Amino acid sequence: MLDRIAAGAAGHALAVLGACPVTAEDGLPEGTRTLVLLGPREPGFWPRFVESPEWQDGAPDPMDRWSRRVIESLARQFEAEPVFPFGGPPYWPFYGWALRTGRSFASPVRLLVHDEAGLYFSCRGALALREVLPVQASRSPCEGCEAQPCLTACPPRALTANGYDVPACHAFLDTAAGADCLSRGCAVRRACPRSQGHARMEAQSAYHMRQFHR
Repeated sequence: MLDRIAAGAAGHALAVLGACPVTAEDGLPEGTRTLVLLGPREPGFWPRFVESPEWQDGAPDPMDRWSRRVIESLARQFEAEPVFPFGGPPYWPFYGWALRTGRSFASPVRLLVHDEAGLYFSCRGALALREVLPVQASRSPCEGCEAQPCLTACPPRALTANGYDVPACHAFLDTAAGADCLSRGCAVRRACPRSQGHARMEAQSAYHMRQFHR
């Protein structure tokens, strides 16, 4: 089943980011046994997305509207319930679910780091399934990363092991020096060696930075 979902998701430039078992405390529909997380499949996600009607119609929130349309379609295909990280409050606990997949981990700067995407982890939604699927756990890419460049990459030191100073980040982005992060994406995410192998386009990072800093 997981291979079938991965193949179906790939047709929309999405990838399976991991699967985790579900408990009653998760608050998902009764009978749900497994949650499959979905996110951008790289390389190639951004060119596919900008061809979508949601991007081209000029209406607000194109990424969320695209994610809802595509993942709801996949949910119908696999007789699942779609779940999204947006649309709240309240919000579903995607951070905790990602940790439970065994493929995402808390990085030294506390952001989620994925075994393939690195600090470019981005979850567009999930499929809640009645089937029990295996958890394909792996090792954190931070293991053996002696340099840990994420700890020192943030120019204003707003994102460190001590946490995330969001006001300091926004203040930096308002300066001329912050233009690099706005146009190319968060310096911390870019510094991660595993992120560098994930081939996210700068235009995609710039879009997300604009959504964050508005």
